[in-house]
Amino acid sequence: MKILSVCYEYPPVGGGGATVCQGTAEAFVKAGHEVDVVTSGMKDLPPFEERNGVGIHRVRCIRLHRHYSTAPELLTQILPSYRKALELMERKAYDVNHCHFVVPSGLVSYLLWKRRRLPYILTAHGSDVPGYNPDRFDLMHRLIKPVWRRVIAGSSGVTTPSHFLAELIQRQIDVPVEVIPNPYDPPKTADVSRRNRILVATRMVERKGVQDLIRAFAQLKTDWELVVAGDGPSLPMLKALAAETGARATFLGFIPRQDLAALYRTAKIFVFPSLQENFPMVLLEAMAAGCAVVTSTAPGCAEVVGDAGIKVEPRNVEALRTTLERLVGDETEIKTLGRLGQDRIDRFASARVTVQYEATFLRCTGVSKAADRQSPAARGAG
Repeated sequence: MKILSVCYEYPPVGGGGATVCQGTAEAFVKAGHEVDVVTSGMKDLPPFEERNGVGIHRVRCIRLHRHYSTAPELLTQILPSYRKALELMERKAYDVNHCHFVVPSGLVSYLLWKRRRLPYILTAHGSDVPGYNPDRFDLMHRLIKPVWRRVIAGSSGVTTPSHFLAELIQRQIDVPVEVIPNPYDPPKTADVSRRNRILVATRMVERKGVQDLIRAFAQLKTDWELVVAGDGPSLPMLKALAAETGARATFLGFIPRQDLAALYRTAKIFVFPSLQENFPMVLLEAMAAGCAVVTSTAPGCAEVVGDAGIKVEPRNVEALRTTLERLVGDETEIKTLGRLGQDRIDRFASARVTVQYEATFLRCTGVSKAADRQSPAARGAG
């Protein structure tokens, strides 16, 4: 199968959604498919490269930061991405377009479908769904709601990694939504000596709840260290909060994804107290590394960790403090949670997830791994 993937961010640019796009693209290649990705470029990245079998085509647009972008910046990559995709379609007869994020990437896929009738499957990730993050995106979601519905309606199918997000989509538009987990194959890393370390690795925005972790840690009477990895607009505020509360926190800033696996293995406890998530990949990464995981009861977090982690209510600093106080004094519970997390990872193996996507592509578009090839001219005749 020849797959065109459209996603406005792809590693080393972007966050969790970019990682998922990379994971699915590389999983398709391992299964014998051909994959080209159209994504945003930055000045220090080549316009094209092939990595792990995936053709990565980066377009010129405005993007100042690798780890996050603004709404105006996102708009600048829509037209260049559409043009690049059309250029690729002149050279290769794609069977399906796998699009990550309903907006902005879905706009590109919708236009390709209108122009060339290339069927597209949407994978929603969270912030692209109205109501998911109302504190940050409420006004924008209200403005784009008609376009959002049109992009959804034009797709051949919609998938999402969590039942929580599937239900949120279906409350706004009557379409079937299939839940397919994000693929994850743990990297091979050498064992290291773990420290008495509590780690959080995420984008530094208020929704991730790092401020609650800092407040909880500041109340612990322990010689353990707190390490905060990541960058984002809330980072100055978090550093000030740590200084104000006396929390002994080390801020590492942005850590390249290829270095994160080794960082996880230095910690005994990983904490991710997010207020709302769809399918946080950092939890999979931390479980695979053998960390004892503490997260929130937010539906997306709970779906990922299942019974392999401890869950506390979002914003509940006291509950988080009590949980950490118990864990730092119980090495046996830390090791038990670490083993449970590693055992749970198998269900997210890329080989399993790829089979689910292949079935979805076949059911929603009629294409399969052995799909008949169609020329670009014939595909545009519809």
